[in-house]
Amino acid sequence: MALPMDSLTPFPGSGLMPAQAPLAHPVQSLRQRFRDPNAPVWQASRVYHRRRLVVFLPAILTTGTLAWAFGDWLSSNGIWWLEWVLLAFVVATFFWIALAMGMATLGLASHFKRTRRQITPKPLRVALLVPIYNEDTAEVFGNASAMMSALRVARSAHRFELFILSDTQDPDIAMAEQRAYATLRAAMPPDAPIWYRRRVQNTERKVGNIAQWLENWGGAYEAMLVLDADSLMSSEAVIALSDEMSLDPTAGLIQSAPLVIGSDTLFGRMQQFSASVYGTLLSEGLAGWTGSEGNYWGHNAILRTRAFADCAGLPRMPSLRGKGGLILSHDFVEAGLLRRAGWAVRFIPSIPGSYEEPPATLIDYALRDRRWCHGNLQHLSLLATRGLHPVSRFHLFHGAMSYLLSPAWFGLLVIWAILGNGQDSVITYFSMENPLYPVWPEMSGVSSVLILLFMYGMLLAPKMLGALALGLTDQRMSRFGGGPRFFVSLLVEVILSILFSPIMMVQQVVAVLRTVIGIKPTWSPQARKGGDYSPRTVLKFHALETVSGALLALGMLTGVVSLWLLPIAISLVCAVPLSMLSGVRLDQRRGLTAVMATPEMMDTPTILQLARHHRMMFRLPENPPIAAE
Repeated sequence: MALPMDSLTPFPGSGLMPAQAPLAHPVQSLRQRFRDPNAPVWQASRVYHRRRLVVFLPAILTTGTLAWAFGDWLSSNGIWWLEWVLLAFVVATFFWIALAMGMATLGLASHFKRTRRQITPKPLRVALLVPIYNEDTAEVFGNASAMMSALRVARSAHRFELFILSDTQDPDIAMAEQRAYATLRAAMPPDAPIWYRRRVQNTERKVGNIAQWLENWGGAYEAMLVLDADSLMSSEAVIALSDEMSLDPTAGLIQSAPLVIGSDTLFGRMQQFSASVYGTLLSEGLAGWTGSEGNYWGHNAILRTRAFADCAGLPRMPSLRGKGGLILSHDFVEAGLLRRAGWAVRFIPSIPGSYEEPPATLIDYALRDRRWCHGNLQHLSLLATRGLHPVSRFHLFHGAMSYLLSPAWFGLLVIWAILGNGQDSVITYFSMENPLYPVWPEMSGVSSVLILLFMYGMLLAPKMLGALALGLTDQRMSRFGGGPRFFVSLLVEVILSILFSPIMMVQQVVAVLRTVIGIKPTWSPQARKGGDYSPRTVLKFHALETVSGALLALGMLTGVVSLWLLPIAISLVCAVPLSMLSGVRLDQRRGLTAVMATPEMMDTPTILQLARHHRMMFRLPENPPIAAE
């Protein structure tokens, strides 16, 4: 097949690229402050300082009040050292619950105050970057083809060019990519700016992939929009991000809020429904208090190319033994380095049309978490980076705490199990034999019941607030299939969250322990449509949860462990069947097709319809081979 070859030059490793436009991408120091001389002079709005007080102060006060109530309850017989540990776990875990509630509340208030600027933006040349590694070729090229087709017919002053940046190491997949590229070029008009290159060695993974593009071609583009292999964005979303970058000369990075779509498994539907109902308020709240000190999630975001090249070159991890390892969760760090250099990092969740896919099963979610956990715990070693903004340090700390909270919850669970039922508890038994053990307070007391109900209520409060907000926002219940169907879906999602949460807690404890003892995760492509796991594999994967749940249940049967832990015990004992259930496809079950359906399922977005159509083009038995270099 003849392909248009005008203005194309081959790049080693196979692929066709435009003429090179080199751009320096120096590695930054973590030990020295850096201010980009090209960054504009600007002052962050003081309104965000007040909003931070609105979010954090109630969380601190509520946590302090709960700590006082717990301390008063535990001190009825004198506080023993293990009780101090229990109190510390309660404070550490509850603060983040209260903070989420504060963000959801701010999100509800912020939703009604947002405005869009009606100013004509300056045209930008924007590169859409799709870094891939051993991915499903039809999915990647189908999504890319759909986005470029939509952008070609959209009205925009910006010029968009697509780069498929392959790090694929599997030769069969690499050949499939080249065939898909030939198909894509043949399907598009001859002047379509669509490029592909593959690195022979995937040095430094995604960070090295983007860096190699910057150093060779980045100088020709004012902005780059980074996508993941499963990313999909409407033309309106791409243009809106480009407009925002053009209109804000202080912005070095603008992150959209990707909505999870595309899964019909039970576990995937649960994530999609949760994000659609509750995630909106949390995203609005996060944007409401972070302001110009936002964060970066590594994809579905637009970056000012030269600012990123000048300020966000990643060094290796700090090490006392020579060359350190790769910074794995690089996106948080890159956002921090951009803000340190004087560029604003913004989060705009109000731009619709930004999508990604969720893990399809519980095991797929846990495997992804093991990779993410390793990278996020690295952030603790980066908190001392010189010159970072305090909010950037908080993002790094929060990333690590999102995984460290699970061991804290697990420790809380263990101590609570030991606490048991007052005079029937394990500790009380030993205290009758040895006076060094304390006599624990009665779990059946009114104060303890109120404390537990308050904690459970705060856990569910953001969900309820998100559900109640539907009537006040543009996410009307009718878009979820009507009021009755929505409330059934809401009830199912809450029940599933209660059942799955303890299992996910134990899996995150495993992920933390694997990281601490030095077991490196396997950075293989995510099974985006869900892995096919046998019952034996599932049983082996969830053995720890099953044993833990059986011990809890045994303790309850003997009257040693409190019945307040019954929901957790049920979840852990049933970890294997629940994990098997997580992969059930609801679209293939009569009567369940509308359960936890989201607006995107009730009324499929145009870009998703287009993407599904284009993917079929790349799933044909024979694709034309790419022209020889």
